[in-house]
Amino acid sequence: MLRYLTAGESHGAGLVAILEGIPAGLKLDANKINYELKRRQAGYGRGKRMQIEKDKVEVLSGIKKGSTLGSPIALLIENKDFSIEKLPAISCPRPGHADLSGVLKYGFKDIRNVLERASARETAARVAVGAVCKMLLDEFKIKISSKVLLIGGECSPQAMMKRIIQAQAKKDTVGGIFEVEAAGVPVGLGNYTSADKRLDARLSASIMSIPGIKAVGFGLGFGYAHRFGSACHDAIYYAKNKGYFRKTNNAGGIEGGISNGEDIIIHACMKPIATLLKPLDSVNINNKKSAKATVERSDTCAVESAAVIAEAGAAFVLTDALLEKFGTDALDDIKLSYKNYLKKIS
Repeated sequence: MLRYLTAGESHGAGLVAILEGIPAGLKLDANKINYELKRRQAGYGRGKRMQIEKDKVEVLSGIKKGSTLGSPIALLIENKDFSIEKLPAISCPRPGHADLSGVLKYGFKDIRNVLERASARETAARVAVGAVCKMLLDEFKIKISSKVLLIGGECSPQAMMKRIIQAQAKKDTVGGIFEVEAAGVPVGLGNYTSADKRLDARLSASIMSIPGIKAVGFGLGFGYAHRFGSACHDAIYYAKNKGYFRKTNNAGGIEGGISNGEDIIIHACMKPIATLLKPLDSVNINNKKSAKATVERSDTCAVESAAVIAEAGAAFVLTDALLEKFGTDALDDIKLSYKNYLKKIS
């Protein structure tokens, strides 16, 4: 079983991830992890925090001479802005954030106790985990990528950038839609036998857990609601040189909770970021009087960053499903199992 746990606060000493279940024998390159961390910090509309942090990973355990040992891998990303004990208390929750729900749940008097962990800063650790998973998927020629499709209702790069600039001028924020594609995924990952084993359910949970994501779809997604079945489902064909195949991919690469051999296509919608420089109405949790929501340092738009985080989440789920089917201990044994499986179904 592949699993991970992250720890750390936005302005704490750093972020830690422990990844368990990566097989022995995988070449692990810290530079590839750092590349993914840099991608997460990019994108037009990011805030000043990205100018402070230059995320780099330190691999603390689970490798020897650059190769994994099969034991848990510990990853550390230090925060340059380590100021959690010095920052002032916050009492006016931001609409759209975890602020109010969090303080009511835990009984805090300071909203900072919530936002320090609810912050999307935590996702840097997830990206580090996903980068390790991408290295394993590379061994099986499975590639994951993403692209931004829409921001603030606009689709062209120039119009999307203009929309972000408009939001900045209004002291507002803007969200959008992105696509994640996993190419080279073999047929047979996931399972229809139990709800929690369905591949699309697992991918959905991973992506929906990213702060700000409010909708996830596969292939046509909500587009299915506008068509007859005959115009939706992907007809099946067979050729000796490539086996079973489809001429369309409306299913987004998953049928019945199982990968069908086509590219997996996921779309996700990220809401505008909750922290506004021109804040909405709120209530002071200490005196219950009307007030404006707290203003914290934040981004104007982080859709591109969310797409990178979603890649990492998809990489983790697909790696888990791959190991589930082909083995978990040693990479060479898993490759042999994978090769024999492809030969059997060809």
